[in-house]
Amino acid sequence: MNPNTKEVIEKCAHESHAGLLTFPEVLSRLIGASVESYFVDYRNHSTTYYLSSNEAYSVPMTMPLIEIPTSFNKEAIVSAIRGAQSDTVRYPEFLKLTMSAGCAGYMVWIAGKHVSYFGRAGDVHVEHFPKG
Repeated sequence: MNPNTKEVIEKCAHESHAGLLTFPEVLSRLIGASVESYFVDYRNHSTTYYLSSNEAYSVPMTMPLIEIPTSFNKEAIVSAIRGAQSDTVRYPEFLKLTMSAGCAGYMVWIAGKHVSYFGRAGDVHVEHFPKG
């Protein structure tokens, strides 16, 4: 993998976790690095980025120390998503809110323009990117 691509991914991950980037800013940077999807694993404390070249790159990340419940509270997850979309919730708070709502991780499908959030029992909420 190109060292510049790794640098873009790592910088994007760390700045996002610090609450410095919005979701559209993250997407813009990752698209520029040929990332077509990424998987955020709350329980493994990592994000794995998948490139159009079929390469993958994982970045370990510190996650909040929150016990993820087995129940999946879709309404609370959607509320956290709406907060992120309106930029009233940045990523550090988004992590806490979604983890507390029973989200174990999510997959961002950049080309498919949606995110699949899932719970510990296999519950799934699919959120399409806002239009515009």
